[in-house]
Amino acid sequence: MTATTTYSDSAERLDALPVSGWHRRMTAIVGIGSFFDLYEVFLGGVLATVLAEQWGLGTTGKAMVIAAAFAGMFVGALAMSSLADRIGRRKVFMLNLASYSVLSIAAGFSPNLTVFVILRFLCGVGIGSELVLVDTYLAEFLPGRVRGRYISWAYVVGFLGVPLAALIGARVVAKHQILGLDGWRWLLIAGGLGAVFVFAARTLLPESPRWLESRGRYAEADAIVSDIERRSGAVPAARTEQPHTQPADAPVEARRVPLRVLLGVEYRRRTVMLAVFNVLQTVGYYGFGTLAPLVLKSKGYNVTDSLGFAALSFLGYPIGALVAVPIVERVERKFLIIVAAVLMALFGITFGVATNTAVIVSAGFLLTVSSNVFSNAYHVYQAEIFPTTVRSSAVGSCYSLSRLTSAVLPFIAVSALDHFHAGGVFAGSAVIMAVLCVDIGLFGPRTTGRSLEDVNERVAEVAAVR
Repeated sequence: MTATTTYSDSAERLDALPVSGWHRRMTAIVGIGSFFDLYEVFLGGVLATVLAEQWGLGTTGKAMVIAAAFAGMFVGALAMSSLADRIGRRKVFMLNLASYSVLSIAAGFSPNLTVFVILRFLCGVGIGSELVLVDTYLAEFLPGRVRGRYISWAYVVGFLGVPLAALIGARVVAKHQILGLDGWRWLLIAGGLGAVFVFAARTLLPESPRWLESRGRYAEADAIVSDIERRSGAVPAARTEQPHTQPADAPVEARRVPLRVLLGVEYRRRTVMLAVFNVLQTVGYYGFGTLAPLVLKSKGYNVTDSLGFAALSFLGYPIGALVAVPIVERVERKFLIIVAAVLMALFGITFGVATNTAVIVSAGFLLTVSSNVFSNAYHVYQAEIFPTTVRSSAVGSCYSLSRLTSAVLPFIAVSALDHFHAGGVFAGSAVIMAVLCVDIGLFGPRTTGRSLEDVNERVAEVAAVR
């Protein structure tokens, strides 16, 4: 058995790199993939509004249309993110888009509600880990000094899918049929076909060197970082650690990270904080996006107008992501999350009680702007607070709870909308966002401008003591 000498300094070398065209291209390719997850999330409300008329759906039927994809996303976020810690970020990136593409096209040909709900659930499983992988993958490549800004740019690209889903929905649904197929079916087929092109682009992405090193694959990590250094026009950084010697044909261990590890003494505080956060943020964040068309319909607008006004409000999502770009590196991320959450609560109540069209659309727009400052900050944040060996599993496990909550939420929110109207629903959401602020304010660590290794130094020390 021969030995090879390799180095374990990818983290320092990646953090020392100048930001180059390579980083921008990688961020764009990854960000375009997030488009489909976000397109799916907000498509539920569009489809529920349309199918309620076409298939004569009641409260439960509309809730099932919205909840199906979220239930699948819960399973996908939990299973696929754990798989990414075992077999690699890149492989799961490819697997999730391929499965989503096939299943989304199939859902476009659903003959009835039962088949539709099943296929939408499976679509959710396929795409469920997408945002977890976006956060994890970019965090492990980007230098700490620009990590927040570049992840924000990725979501600027991704969140273009939100107003697009509502805008295309309004126009396509209005035409009723295109080439013999109902307009809403084309919304699903278009999502699946678009994912094929992103799948092809992602074949150009390398595996995460930090992940490779966590599996003892130092030579592969060194080769990838050296290639990035060459592409970035950088002089390779001086090596700061002693070389690792290992058998060239040594088996690579691929362990599953069990929940008991994440709830152990070294990770418990951050795991519980992030789990509670993800349950609560779902109500304030996804609640508006999925309910907006139904809320507008309940205020007396027809389907086409509801989707059109929702699309105008949803323009705030990419704009909010853009607003986050210059401030996410200048303001401590946990505090930025808190300020944005307070604004979401205030604008949500305004949206719920307003009766004037201009006020409704303006409040919805400002709510979505605030939502995506919030979203960008927490997507960066959650990828920073766990070490590489458990990062995808930890974030995926906690984030999956937001998907589970999103699957249950429509059954509660649609019924609450019928009984308490929009004002009551958004007032309850504001209380929940207040609890979220206390959770992250008291228990979340500071991360802005720090390397991943520095943020997790104390966690590593506790693990070493054990």
